[in-house]
Amino acid sequence: MKYLAEFRDPAAARRLAASIRARVSRPWTIMEICGGQTHSLLRHGIDQMLPEAVTLLHGPGCPVCVTAAEVIDTAIALAAMPGVTLCSFGDMARVPGSAGSLLGARARGADVRMVYSPLDAVALARAAPAREVVFLAVGFETTAPASAIAVLQAEAAGLANFSLLCAHVLVPPAIGALLAAPDNPVQGFLAAGHVCTVMGYDEYEPIARRFGVPIVVTGFEPVDLLHGLLACLTQLEDGRAEVENLYARSVRPGGNAVAQAALRRVFVPAPRIWRGMGEIAASGLDLAPAYAGFDARARFHPAIAAPIGPGPCLSGEILRGRRRPTDCPAFGTACTPDHPLGATMVSSEGACAAYHRYRRTAA
Repeated sequence: MKYLAEFRDPAAARRLAASIRARVSRPWTIMEICGGQTHSLLRHGIDQMLPEAVTLLHGPGCPVCVTAAEVIDTAIALAAMPGVTLCSFGDMARVPGSAGSLLGARARGADVRMVYSPLDAVALARAAPAREVVFLAVGFETTAPASAIAVLQAEAAGLANFSLLCAHVLVPPAIGALLAAPDNPVQGFLAAGHVCTVMGYDEYEPIARRFGVPIVVTGFEPVDLLHGLLACLTQLEDGRAEVENLYARSVRPGGNAVAQAALRRVFVPAPRIWRGMGEIAASGLDLAPAYAGFDARARFHPAIAAPIGPGPCLSGEILRGRRRPTDCPAFGTACTPDHPLGATMVSSEGACAAYHRYRRTAA
């Protein structure tokens, strides 16, 4: 329980909440950009401990949720090809594309496997040399190093039957895109501690200076989050806009140099389409030219139709912090975790799933 129990101390949480109430003198809007933080905020009732002047918005912090329909359509097309095994994290199985999901593709006979790590897909490629094994590489900077290591292991083992469908996304460009929007309501950010454990927080400095917003790196426990909110609100009240690290037990300014070296070796920044946000420059990772042979798109050239619109689902607006899950007329009725209409209800880290699990009314 070391480094855990003290961050769940109810007395400490109440003291921090009281400090927030005493410090806030006007309305402020803060966004967390991490699905784990969203769930923790609701699970522990932190949003209900805050004064009415503080508005919390839930941003595009769920990597499953922000994966574009085009990626799902491409994965389904690859899985339908003879001799191809498509490997994916479990949360991706039910995420809707334009016409169905990977789970639906498996029901129609496609070889879709759920794995815990891209290294499981490498092991499968090694064990089944007659099949083409494609790993659907999704996630933020936290999961991208494992995909890089998978490529390096496949190269070292001479596995010509392993490839990636690259869909990794990067957090700082998404924050910049949110802040640059003309209708942006966000005045401060809580930055996800696990992303910064890998990448550090130097990338946030120019964003804080350019847009004049405080960005506070924090963890996932109640005391972590309340401490982060207090620090962010204190900066806003003082008229400051700095990057502040309150997750020092895991995050160093420069991050994890070994993980970053693997990312630089295997991947290059690329534009990426985000569900609900459109294309954001340099917000994704594609394979570097030296590893282009592991690119599933280039290897198989899967043909897909133009993605269709999202229909009645509001997940795109929810991911941008413009709407709350409870604003959707289908929330909790036609759309539930058992019968999800959109990605934010499918994923265990999605905002709609969090609202459904912990309450059915707006915060």
